[in-house]
Amino acid sequence: MFIILNVQVACNVKICNGIMNNPFDYRPDAECEEAFGRLIAEVEALKKSDRQEDVNFCRELENGKMLGVLIADDDSGVRHTLYAFSGQLGQGGFLHEGFVGSVFDYLQPDGYFKIKEREISCQNLEIREFEEGCYAKVKSDLESAKEKLDAEIAEYKEKCRLSKEERKIKRESGMVNDVEKAAMIRQSQFEKAELHRLKIRAASALEPLVAEFKDARSHLDAMKEKRRYDSEALQKWLFSNFKLLNARGESRSLSDIFAETSMRIPPSGAGECCAPKLLQAAYLRGWHPVSIAEYWYGRSKEGEVRVHGQYYPACRGKCLPVLGWMLKGVDIVPPLGTEDFPAVIHDPKIIYENQWFCVVEKPSGMLSVPGKGAALSVQQWLQDKYGPDRHVKMAHRLDQDTSGLIMATFGEQPFKMMQSLFATRNVRKTYVADLDGDFESQGIARQGRIDMPLSPDWLDRPRQKVDRAAGKEAVTDYEFTGVSDGRSRVIFHPLTGRTHQLRVHAASVEGLGMSIVGDRLYGNNKEGKAQRLHLHAHKIEFLFPLDGNRYSFESPVSFISEDGNA
Repeated sequence: MFIILNVQVACNVKICNGIMNNPFDYRPDAECEEAFGRLIAEVEALKKSDRQEDVNFCRELENGKMLGVLIADDDSGVRHTLYAFSGQLGQGGFLHEGFVGSVFDYLQPDGYFKIKEREISCQNLEIREFEEGCYAKVKSDLESAKEKLDAEIAEYKEKCRLSKEERKIKRESGMVNDVEKAAMIRQSQFEKAELHRLKIRAASALEPLVAEFKDARSHLDAMKEKRRYDSEALQKWLFSNFKLLNARGESRSLSDIFAETSMRIPPSGAGECCAPKLLQAAYLRGWHPVSIAEYWYGRSKEGEVRVHGQYYPACRGKCLPVLGWMLKGVDIVPPLGTEDFPAVIHDPKIIYENQWFCVVEKPSGMLSVPGKGAALSVQQWLQDKYGPDRHVKMAHRLDQDTSGLIMATFGEQPFKMMQSLFATRNVRKTYVADLDGDFESQGIARQGRIDMPLSPDWLDRPRQKVDRAAGKEAVTDYEFTGVSDGRSRVIFHPLTGRTHQLRVHAASVEGLGMSIVGDRLYGNNKEGKAQRLHLHAHKIEFLFPLDGNRYSFESPVSFISEDGNA
């Protein structure tokens, strides 16, 4: 049984001054880490509980869930800890002892939502019964009758064909007199007329069945349209009644919040993540948020890359509009909207240029092309350097956190040429990375190929996920070169260029199962052991058609950790 909700401790510092960490760009502070540790200890104790409810709860957590921690102060300077899980869990829905409830508990058995949901479920049953019963019979009767009549018409057509062939043979024999020719003409005319009459009789016989089928189809369409209308109305009701507070004491519905975004309509599950639940609970109590953190517990969901016990930023698709509203009145450090643009360690460096293209060493933390904010990108840097007359375009891109070689072209023809070389896999790219783990002790082959299609996680951009059903082809060749201090050095040769391809192929259990050191999206950098992502675009090779020369460029690898060691 949980005993840790709303933990209160004496606050020896001044009351919260309204400053809080950015939930999209943070490293958990000591209080959040300690609170999460207490939560894990309680969950471990629950696994030994005699209550089946607790055992089931833990079993569901182990299937994979985001857990959130919020540290908050009240007006008296007393510090509190709140806990939340994302979404729903089992029979308890939004509620479980020790965790805050939902922002809007629409799952009450006798509440409006559940009543309407049951009505829609009844509609689903009625539609399925009608589809599988009356509609299926009417459709089957029509198809059977049509098949029988089509067979009769086909049989008569074959009879006419044979009769025509027989008449042709007689005519070609030259042994047919005028009387016989006239008889043959009448026979042909009769057969054509009889075929026409047969088709009319078939169409007439099908008319009542066709009409019955159309009526059944119209009834089914009307049932489905009503279900769609009722479902959309229920969603609108939910989003309009889902009210979220902010630090100023103002309230706003999900519908109003998302109406001002490009999405227009809230996605499913919006407002049900950990952070909105925690902030709503704090505001309702009159508390001031101090720090927040969200951690993954249990196994990764299919296709996703999540590490048990690792902290993660709030999801952007669902939570950015919501938290943008809920955190009004709170000073966020760093401010919302700047989380994608960490400081660049140094300027890029041009290592080669000619009349068609240049090769640049990009530092980790710098964008390849302009983003949403004002952060400097390699493309902007080059355009400032060369001016508008050179028509600088990036021939390809590197992830923001990746360092190494990147190419830009001058003019439209070289750009199209390089694009074609990349698209046809005529550019050989070599990356070097350090992975968290010992590939030898884990029994991973020294070299091989990873073939895992990827697609964007649209509600948590820029994360990508393994998607074998609808993802785009993503293929990587790899070769390990050694192990040092529990880290494996690997060489990657990507054959395709999907976003975060190497990072997901490394971290996913379907790939190498070891994340790249310092990966803040897919890895385990919980203790901040790496100051940057240990992924470097080391080498690029290609034959350039405009001059017929083969080019090869290299960039030295140098990963620096926070303690200053390479």
